[in-house]
Amino acid sequence: MLLCISVVFAQQSVTGIVSDASGPIKGASVSVKGSNKATQTDANGAYSIQAEVGQTLRFSMIGYTAQEIITSTAKTINVTLINQEGALDEVVVTAMGIKREKKTLGYSFQEVKGDQLVDAKETNIANALVGKVSGLQIIKGSAGPASSTKITLRGNNSLTGDNQPLIIVDGVPMNNFLGGIKGNGEKNNDIWNPATDMGGGLGDINPDDIESMSVLKGGAASALYGSRAGNGAIVITTKSGKAQAGAGITYSSTLGLETIFMTPELQNNFGQGKDGVYNPTMTNSWGDNISGKAYDNIGSYFNTGVNHTQNLAFQQQLGETSIYSSATYLNDQSKIPGSSLERLNLMTKVTSSFGPDKRWTTDVKVQYMNVNAKNRPISGDNNSNVYSTLFTMPRSMNILDFKNPLNSVGDMAWYGTSENKTMNPYWLEKYRLNNDIRDRFVMNGNIKYKFNDWLDTEARFGRDQYTTNYDTKTYGGSPLITGGSYVLGKNTFFENNFTLALNAHKDNLFGKWGGSASVFGQIMKTKSTGIDANTGELQVPNLFYINNSKSFPTIEQSLLRKQINSLYATAEINYDNYFFLNITGRNDWSSALGLDNRSFFYPSVSASWVVSDMITKTGGTLPNWLSFAKLRGSYAEVGNDLPAFQLYNVYNVGKDPNGNTTAGIGTTKYNPDVLNELIKTVEFGFDTRLFDSRLGLDFAWYKTNATNQLIDLPMNPYSGYEYEKINAGNIQNSGFEVVLDGRILTNTDKLTWNSSVNFSTNKNKIIRLIDGVDMYPLGSYDNVSIRALEGDLYGDIYGTKFLRVQDSDSEFNGQLILNGNGVPQAADGLHKLGNQAPKALVGWNNSFAYKNFGLSFLIDGRFGGEFFSGTNLNLQANGNAAITAPGGERAPFVVEGVVNSNGTYVKNTQQTTQQLYWTQVTSTTGNYGITEQNIYDATNVRLRNVTLSYNFPKTILGNSIVQRAKVSVTANNVWMIKSYANGIDPESVFAINSNATGFENFSTPTSRSFFLNLTLGF
Repeated sequence: MLLCISVVFAQQSVTGIVSDASGPIKGASVSVKGSNKATQTDANGAYSIQAEVGQTLRFSMIGYTAQEIITSTAKTINVTLINQEGALDEVVVTAMGIKREKKTLGYSFQEVKGDQLVDAKETNIANALVGKVSGLQIIKGSAGPASSTKITLRGNNSLTGDNQPLIIVDGVPMNNFLGGIKGNGEKNNDIWNPATDMGGGLGDINPDDIESMSVLKGGAASALYGSRAGNGAIVITTKSGKAQAGAGITYSSTLGLETIFMTPELQNNFGQGKDGVYNPTMTNSWGDNISGKAYDNIGSYFNTGVNHTQNLAFQQQLGETSIYSSATYLNDQSKIPGSSLERLNLMTKVTSSFGPDKRWTTDVKVQYMNVNAKNRPISGDNNSNVYSTLFTMPRSMNILDFKNPLNSVGDMAWYGTSENKTMNPYWLEKYRLNNDIRDRFVMNGNIKYKFNDWLDTEARFGRDQYTTNYDTKTYGGSPLITGGSYVLGKNTFFENNFTLALNAHKDNLFGKWGGSASVFGQIMKTKSTGIDANTGELQVPNLFYINNSKSFPTIEQSLLRKQINSLYATAEINYDNYFFLNITGRNDWSSALGLDNRSFFYPSVSASWVVSDMITKTGGTLPNWLSFAKLRGSYAEVGNDLPAFQLYNVYNVGKDPNGNTTAGIGTTKYNPDVLNELIKTVEFGFDTRLFDSRLGLDFAWYKTNATNQLIDLPMNPYSGYEYEKINAGNIQNSGFEVVLDGRILTNTDKLTWNSSVNFSTNKNKIIRLIDGVDMYPLGSYDNVSIRALEGDLYGDIYGTKFLRVQDSDSEFNGQLILNGNGVPQAADGLHKLGNQAPKALVGWNNSFAYKNFGLSFLIDGRFGGEFFSGTNLNLQANGNAAITAPGGERAPFVVEGVVNSNGTYVKNTQQTTQQLYWTQVTSTTGNYGITEQNIYDATNVRLRNVTLSYNFPKTILGNSIVQRAKVSVTANNVWMIKSYANGIDPESVFAINSNATGFENFSTPTSRSFFLNLTLGF
């Protein structure tokens, strides 16, 4: 901490200015320890408080290290607070926006500053969290830079839910929707024809507007948020107005370039054909040697993406009113030809104090987000997936030969015969178009009245609403559909939250005991609608109008409504500011549950014991090497209810393709007697700082059991239903997290170096399902299945495996059993081949500063876990994979293994070819062949991000209107240090909105990006 203290002799009244490096701070708390005297700084950072000589003044502000000063005869004390990330006595934002000192927390807590999110230069800010928070896993979609991103904290707690933490923005829950959704509101992860991933909800937010992110991992941390925070919560605090030197205007401009980061490993020696012979009608690469060179069709097709972001912001304090306002425009012309993303963010936030003694405070914010995406990628084993075409195109063919996508009669120009159903990527770019536009508002208004210095009341209103309009236009003249087709749809969503709160805080209840308490009442209402119309084939080609359909258009519609009423409270007592005990309780009444079960209560208790403070306050002395030590522990129960309208079966009325009226009650039998899920969490940990706080260590151990799982139990189809909704199961997560940080070099006049390491490991186990059922499917893709089995880990991957000798007494035990052609066979049934969960997650952050230069980098790694790669399988099947031409050759070879000769095993001597071998391996037993072949270790370590910056000193800026200037260069996905999947990025996931995340299939190649940023302050 740096303090500027000037002393002028006086008596009882103490005045002064509280500031930071940028100038005066409005709203900083100034209190007299051991009394009920407290005040806040005004718009100019000034304060005035009555204090006796020898009393202790405490200065604190969110994001800054608190400072305590013993008063003397001085009447003026000016304090400069330093923003010290990770300081244990800093004030942080916890559940319900309650600000608490970090050392008082009895649970694991991590905060990410807004600058870290901005420096990452990610289009979706969720991706910027990689490696920065222990226990947090980022699972990226495979639909390019604008795809959804799934967040999990400490594993999966549910078999059917999305397992994501609740996202809170300035007290308003924000819907972080994921992946492709059909018009009827259902998820669509069909491997052959999945819905388009229209991006995730968190990707709508502008990183430049964020002050901080608080990650609440355990049940005790997030219990106040109720049933939707059973998987934790991420609390986002946006910027508010602060007094600024100059006009308070900031302009930032960023230019980015995007290239391909990783591509599959391909062979470069053999071209179009089969059996080693050239054949111009074939779509694979089993032909003869290429006479010239293999073509880089991936590199030829993709562009260098260009991304630019313009941000204009104003913040200032005008009397008792602080204002923050910003406008940001993002334009991302992707490396994917024809694909683009535009995002406009507007935000205004006004906070004002008024009335006698400034007892009234209002806080009003409006955020507007407009996202316009064109030609989002199509995924899966779909003819419209351009990546499947590029990856599997014969190596002797040049994609540039088909850059003119139309032939002489106006149909799609392509190669091969009519049996070739693949699509010309250039035709898809121009004649299969999709567009989605989302308009979104996140709004909140708070009004607070302070009765006295220890009691206040507050009313809050928050709303998240959006409308997404989308269409898909497919022109005629291709194998997709002769006359073309048209899809038009619209999704709407809103959630309103009304909250009343009463808050009390006293440091001197009696003796050395202090306490605080808050009571809340809340009403949450939400509604979502969807409508989707599909013409099928058009009557008049290329006339995109819903009624222009050869048959009857298919219409799908959805409506969901839900309300939760809640009463909840939190209370904390502390002894001498070193022992803290916090208790919470919440009761929800959910409309999604039956009348007899819709009320459910869940409590939490947490304790923090600052051992180092206790020692010093009781007359002891700390060892020179020990600066701080704290023990903590917590227990919590958190509920979780159903989605809307899953209590009773009702008839859905529709039309068949011939226009006849149909009615059905769905495939799941609902049960109005189901109970809420219950998640129980216990956590213990400690924080310590050593060697004058230059080294810090935070450790947490936790165990979570999620019981009463709301699952769809498979039923006998003859019952009329496929599933039944029941309560069952017990899912356990247990593990530990370590955060190690160090201020290695601290000479501010020369070189400083700060480093931090996040490490976490989690074991996600299925303790119990239900009597008579020991397996629950999380996702199935032909002969690849991802399951939850009783007694095993969550997310085991099942598939077919190679047939091997299973005789421990045999000299051939474990060897492949080949057929008469000398190629492998598949064993009967499906077998466990791996598990999708990582065994450990690691992030290593480093930041250096030398005078006005800054350098930071992040290395992160995922260790353990497996995934199935459909891309590798398809490359092997058509002869493009490098593994199909070892050493650039395709000479006949003998597969190591045995054959069964009259009941005995003998060593194989039968020669085979690469084509016969890989055709057998990739086509036996199902569309994904012998799946064991394409199970890959998901371990990967990469240099994720590097940023170099320079802050222009005042000596250069002089007396110009420019108050601050900074230039920076950033690179993302710099270097894949280690991976095992033959050029497929393990971060690519097919079904992002499911819990089966161990499956990849024809993913969009991930990106490496470079950014140049200039920021000016006026």
